[in-house]
Amino acid sequence: MSTQLSEKARAFLQERRFAVLGTINADGTPQLTTMWYLLEGDTIVMNTKIGRLKDRNLRRDPRISVCVPEGYNYVTVSGTAELIDDPQIAQQDIYRLAVRYDGEESAKQQMEAHFSSEPRETIHLKIQQVIEHF
Repeated sequence: MSTQLSEKARAFLQERRFAVLGTINADGTPQLTTMWYLLEGDTIVMNTKIGRLKDRNLRRDPRISVCVPEGYNYVTVSGTAELIDDPQIAQQDIYRLAVRYDGEESAKQQMEAHFSSEPRETIHLKIQQVIEHF
Protein backbone atom coordinates (compact mmCIF):
# COMPACT_ATOMS: atom_id res chain seq x y z
CA MET A 1 0.00 0.00 0.00
CA SER A 2 1.26 3.46 -0.91
CA THR A 3 0.34 7.04 -0.11
CA GLN A 4 0.89 8.34 -3.65
CA LEU A 5 -0.39 7.48 -7.10
CA SER A 6 2.11 6.06 -9.56
CA GLU A 7 2.16 7.59 -13.04
CA LYS A 8 0.44 4.43 -14.34
CA ALA A 9 -2.35 4.77 -11.75
CA ARG A 10 -2.69 8.50 -12.46
CA ALA A 11 -3.05 7.78 -16.21
CA PHE A 12 -5.57 5.00 -15.44
CA LEU A 13 -7.70 7.36 -13.32
CA GLN A 14 -7.59 10.13 -15.95
CA GLU A 15 -9.42 7.85 -18.39
CA ARG A 16 -13.21 7.94 -18.38
CA ARG A 17 -14.25 5.14 -16.03
CA PHE A 18 -16.78 4.81 -13.24
CA ALA A 19 -15.79 4.71 -9.59
CA VAL A 20 -17.34 2.69 -6.79
CA LEU A 21 -17.61 4.83 -3.65
CA GLY A 22 -17.63 3.01 -0.32
CA THR A 23 -19.05 4.70 2.78
CA ILE A 24 -19.91 3.27 6.19
CA ASN A 25 -23.54 2.77 7.22
CA ALA A 26 -24.65 3.56 10.77
CA ASP A 27 -24.64 -0.18 11.60
CA GLY A 28 -21.03 -0.50 10.35
CA THR A 29 -21.83 -2.27 7.10
CA PRO A 30 -20.43 -0.94 3.83
CA GLN A 31 -22.55 1.11 1.43
CA LEU A 32 -21.39 1.14 -2.21
CA THR A 33 -22.41 3.52 -4.99
CA THR A 34 -21.27 3.83 -8.60
CA MET A 35 -20.10 7.41 -9.15
CA TRP A 36 -18.77 9.87 -11.67
CA TYR A 37 -15.42 11.31 -10.63
CA LEU A 38 -12.56 13.58 -11.68
CA LEU A 39 -8.94 13.31 -10.63
CA GLU A 40 -7.53 16.76 -9.90
CA GLY A 41 -3.97 16.61 -8.62
CA ASP A 42 -4.12 14.27 -5.64
CA THR A 43 -7.84 14.73 -5.05
CA ILE A 44 -10.79 12.68 -6.29
CA VAL A 45 -13.76 14.98 -6.95
CA MET A 46 -17.32 13.60 -6.86
CA ASN A 47 -20.75 15.15 -6.43
CA THR A 48 -24.06 14.02 -4.93
CA LYS A 49 -27.52 15.22 -4.11
CA ILE A 50 -27.74 16.29 -0.46
CA GLY A 51 -29.75 13.86 1.68
CA ARG A 52 -28.82 10.62 -0.07
CA LEU A 53 -27.55 7.73 2.04
CA LYS A 54 -23.90 8.34 1.06
CA ASP A 55 -24.28 11.99 2.11
CA ARG A 56 -25.78 11.02 5.48
CA ASN A 57 -23.02 8.42 5.97
CA LEU A 58 -20.26 10.91 5.18
CA ARG A 59 -21.67 13.50 7.57
CA ARG A 60 -21.59 10.91 10.36
CA ASP A 61 -18.28 9.24 9.39
CA PRO A 62 -16.16 10.83 6.62
CA ARG A 63 -13.91 7.79 6.04
CA ILE A 64 -14.26 6.56 2.46
CA SER A 65 -12.71 4.38 -0.21
CA VAL A 66 -13.06 4.70 -3.96
CA CYS A 67 -12.30 1.82 -6.30
CA VAL A 68 -11.97 2.37 -10.05
CA PRO A 69 -11.97 -1.01 -11.83
CA GLU A 70 -11.36 -2.10 -15.42
CA GLY A 71 -11.56 -5.86 -15.72
CA TYR A 72 -8.99 -7.31 -13.33
CA ASN A 73 -7.11 -4.00 -13.07
CA TYR A 74 -8.06 -1.43 -10.47
CA VAL A 75 -6.94 1.50 -8.36
CA THR A 76 -8.38 1.93 -4.87
CA VAL A 77 -7.85 5.15 -2.93
CA SER A 78 -8.91 5.77 0.65
CA GLY A 79 -8.97 8.67 3.03
CA THR A 80 -11.25 11.19 4.67
CA ALA A 81 -13.92 13.02 2.67
CA GLU A 82 -14.34 16.77 2.72
CA LEU A 83 -17.88 17.91 1.89
CA ILE A 84 -18.20 21.18 -0.04
CA ASP A 85 -21.70 22.56 0.60
CA ASP A 86 -21.28 25.75 -1.45
CA PRO A 87 -24.18 25.58 -3.99
CA GLN A 88 -22.26 27.45 -6.71
CA ILE A 89 -19.25 25.13 -6.47
CA ALA A 90 -21.48 22.03 -6.32
CA GLN A 91 -23.39 23.09 -9.45
CA GLN A 92 -20.17 23.84 -11.35
CA ASP A 93 -18.75 20.47 -10.33
CA ILE A 94 -21.80 18.42 -11.33
CA TYR A 95 -21.73 20.19 -14.69
CA ARG A 96 -18.03 19.38 -15.18
CA LEU A 97 -18.71 15.74 -14.29
CA ALA A 98 -21.69 15.55 -16.65
CA VAL A 99 -19.57 16.95 -19.50
CA ARG A 100 -16.82 14.39 -18.78
CA TYR A 101 -19.23 11.44 -18.84
CA ASP A 102 -21.99 12.49 -21.24
CA GLY A 103 -20.68 15.39 -23.35
CA GLU A 104 -21.48 19.09 -23.47
CA GLU A 105 -24.98 18.95 -24.98
CA SER A 106 -26.23 16.23 -22.66
CA ALA A 107 -24.69 18.00 -19.67
CA LYS A 108 -26.64 21.17 -20.49
CA GLN A 109 -29.86 19.16 -20.74
CA GLN A 110 -29.20 17.36 -17.46
CA MET A 111 -28.49 20.66 -15.71
CA GLU A 112 -31.74 22.13 -16.95
CA ALA A 113 -33.87 19.04 -16.30
CA HIS A 114 -32.46 17.90 -12.93
CA PHE A 115 -29.23 19.11 -11.42
CA SER A 116 -29.90 22.87 -11.25
CA SER A 117 -32.96 22.37 -9.04
CA GLU A 118 -31.31 19.88 -6.66
CA PRO A 119 -29.43 20.75 -3.48
CA ARG A 120 -26.00 19.26 -4.25
CA GLU A 121 -22.60 19.03 -2.67
CA THR A 122 -19.13 18.15 -3.85
CA ILE A 123 -17.09 15.41 -2.22
CA HIS A 124 -13.30 15.80 -2.14
CA LEU A 125 -11.16 12.80 -1.31
CA LYS A 126 -7.55 13.79 -0.74
CA ILE A 127 -5.66 10.59 -1.44
CA GLN A 128 -4.14 9.14 1.73
CA GLN A 129 -3.79 5.45 0.80
CA VAL A 130 -3.47 3.81 -2.62
CA ILE A 131 -3.74 0.21 -3.75
CA GLU A 132 -2.91 -0.44 -7.42
CA HIS A 133 -3.42 -3.72 -9.22
CA PHE A 134 -2.29 -3.95 -12.84
